[in-house]
Amino acid sequence: MRIALRTTIAALLPLCLLAAPTLRAQAVAKPNDEALEARVTQLLAKLTPEQKLELLGGVNGFYTHAEPSIGLPALRMADGPMGIRNPGPSTAYPAGIALAATFDAELAFAEGSALGRDAKSRGVHFLLGPGVNIYRAPLNGRNFEYFGEDPFLASRLAVGYIQGVQSQGVAATVKHFALNNEEYDRHRINAVVDERTLHEIYLPAFEAAVKEAHVAAIMNSYNLVNGEHATQSNFLNNQLAKHDWKFDGIIMSDWNSTYDGVAAANAGLDLEMPSAKFMSPANLNGKVSQEIIDDKVRRLLRVAVKMGWLDHEQASSAPADDPASRAVAHRAALESVVMLKNRDALLPLDPASICTLAVIGPHANEAQVGGGGSSLVKPTAALSLVEALRATFPAHDHCPGVQYEAGVPDSKEVFASTSFVHGVRLEQFTSKDESGTARSSSAEHLVPLAKQEKGSPIHSVHYVADFKPSTPGKQLVVLQAGYQDDLTLIANGKELLRVRAPEGHTVLSAIVDLDANATLHLDLTGQVTQGPDGIGLGVTSLKTLVSKSATALAAKADAVLLNVGFDASTEGEGFDRSFELPGGQEELIAAVSALNKKTTVAINAGGGVAMTPWIESVPAVLHLWYGGEEGAPALAEILSGKQSPEGHLPISIEHSFAENPAHDSYFPGAGSTPTQPRITLSEGVMLGYRAYATSGVKPLFPFGFGLSYTSFTFAHLHVDKTPQGVQVSVDVKNTGTHSGGEAVQVYVSDPSASIKRPALELKAFRKVHLDPRKRSICSSRSTAAPSLTGASSAMVGRSIPAISSSPSAITARTSPDGRAHD
Repeated sequence: MRIALRTTIAALLPLCLLAAPTLRAQAVAKPNDEALEARVTQLLAKLTPEQKLELLGGVNGFYTHAEPSIGLPALRMADGPMGIRNPGPSTAYPAGIALAATFDAELAFAEGSALGRDAKSRGVHFLLGPGVNIYRAPLNGRNFEYFGEDPFLASRLAVGYIQGVQSQGVAATVKHFALNNEEYDRHRINAVVDERTLHEIYLPAFEAAVKEAHVAAIMNSYNLVNGEHATQSNFLNNQLAKHDWKFDGIIMSDWNSTYDGVAAANAGLDLEMPSAKFMSPANLNGKVSQEIIDDKVRRLLRVAVKMGWLDHEQASSAPADDPASRAVAHRAALESVVMLKNRDALLPLDPASICTLAVIGPHANEAQVGGGGSSLVKPTAALSLVEALRATFPAHDHCPGVQYEAGVPDSKEVFASTSFVHGVRLEQFTSKDESGTARSSSAEHLVPLAKQEKGSPIHSVHYVADFKPSTPGKQLVVLQAGYQDDLTLIANGKELLRVRAPEGHTVLSAIVDLDANATLHLDLTGQVTQGPDGIGLGVTSLKTLVSKSATALAAKADAVLLNVGFDASTEGEGFDRSFELPGGQEELIAAVSALNKKTTVAINAGGGVAMTPWIESVPAVLHLWYGGEEGAPALAEILSGKQSPEGHLPISIEHSFAENPAHDSYFPGAGSTPTQPRITLSEGVMLGYRAYATSGVKPLFPFGFGLSYTSFTFAHLHVDKTPQGVQVSVDVKNTGTHSGGEAVQVYVSDPSASIKRPALELKAFRKVHLDPRKRSICSSRSTAAPSLTGASSAMVGRSIPAISSSPSAITARTSPDGRAHD
């Protein structure tokens, strides 16, 4: 297959993007249609000042106000971006990070179209997606919603996704504008960034959404940007979006992200959601000019007219459980799985030769469709890994097929099984600071109730317990807090765990080492926001953490699939997560892989996790991300060899978090105050692979990396100047024995730049699917005009370290252990 991709030296400069091909014509009117604007003007003229003000705030959670006098219905919104959460159930698509791993812009369009059909069948006007915030560090709790660390990749997928959604007469909403790159204290954190970094890294996906996809809506973020809340940022909303980018749609707040109604209205916020708490008629009347108010209403009416919402009912006759949507979800799940390691070609597994397949892991018996928060969709139907694999590796004759063990206890099992010396002594105060009279009691265990009793809005607790190990050595201490609780756990006089209210962590763990005669004195204090019955506390030995039944199963099985990682309760909106796997999972990997040399580790996570403690001991590793409702069946096809893995990393995975360029500035530092924590994005444009390629530091797995069951060669590389820019073309051939997909990636450098630039930047990519020994011709065009100078260079490959600079032949190379040469 000859791949022709066009790139340009102008793409090295701020704000310049390689234009993606138009995937489909949008089924809406052109943005500058004169008849459309005339109709909007007529509708606006019929409204009174009071009616106009009423349209600036939401109502009933997910609706705008109706205005019957002009035929404007209440416009319905639905959470996305991985499915229609409200109303549900609905098709649950793979997470945004999984879609990014496909490196497939055409698939992004197909998924957007399917989401648009799903939305329309439910009468939804605005889909609250896509999310395009850049993956800066693996800790961000919402990384799974976004499109990875590269702004070009994110831009191409965002454009396809938005064009797909809006081709169905549904408005897409690009979010969260801007710099919502962590969940830590998201309502108060101040992200400080220089202009170059902002334009080169964090804004391109938003700009492409506006300029190329003509997105109908932008959602502001919670955080502050350079000292101003995003909803009050004249620079972001008025100067950039509306003036520079010519955005003609509406800018809405995230839910409860408005903090000053007048300031927000004057700074360009058009619609406060979910209600006009601050941008109310009483607050705005006389403080915001009629011209500004008219512009906001005009924008809402323009979107409604453009989408045809005043002319027909939004609800369509498409089925709520659409087989076509499920097919798209399945395709996306298949393309997203990244094979990171496959030593000695362990995978695929032959179902005919497997008598016992052990599936071990705390989440493998439940469908893991997505991370937690507003993006989590209740699926129309979803299989767990155990269920999907039993259909692919069935029991037969005297073979049991798939056998399941959790391997390690969940947190509630740890809480319930912990034996404290004298139980837990409880004190609960109605005050915030443990002042006043305490209500004292005791309990044998501290296990959070499924349904909490409501207490005062904020009150304090003080719990004390002593623990003596029955098995000396390292002990795992597990603490669960209610959402937005603020707690400190002191162990033998030293702080062990800290739950900070703005983070919203739910389950934390730490390891302590105790000898046979030691006593661990635990002192838990702090504030709870709902009820004290949401707190859990437990201790268990690491030596006995892994169940004997799991190790026995691993020892006798023909092969093991070990499912580890996070789930919706440990990775999601409102809190950040750890880089390390949840407590006990590393011990599970060590125990199982030591007993069975045919162990495959499959990871659920929204980004990178710490792998160095165990990566050398396991032969095969797959990154599953969150695969939506079709994630488990897709993995079954890959494990059995029906489908070759073809995902590529949209992120870099470090050996340790300390290696990450954002490590030293991720948490609040200099300039922070108690009411406004501050982070400075001091790594600048040297983020992710840009930093590693420039510094020479080699991550554990590089951006763009992904193995396959087949092999591909690149040959006859040509770089040609054209009137439209530069065309890079290369022959791609499947030289293996298995059909497969490959992401051809073009990286550009500018060694003569007058300012320091990254050594490599992704500027074009193309997903191709080839049968064995096949090659054919296709092309990709760009409308970018500037030419490539002789001082610049382009390189083509499968990932950054797999690039050969030979102009005549570029071959993706792998080492015998299945990992790329560095």
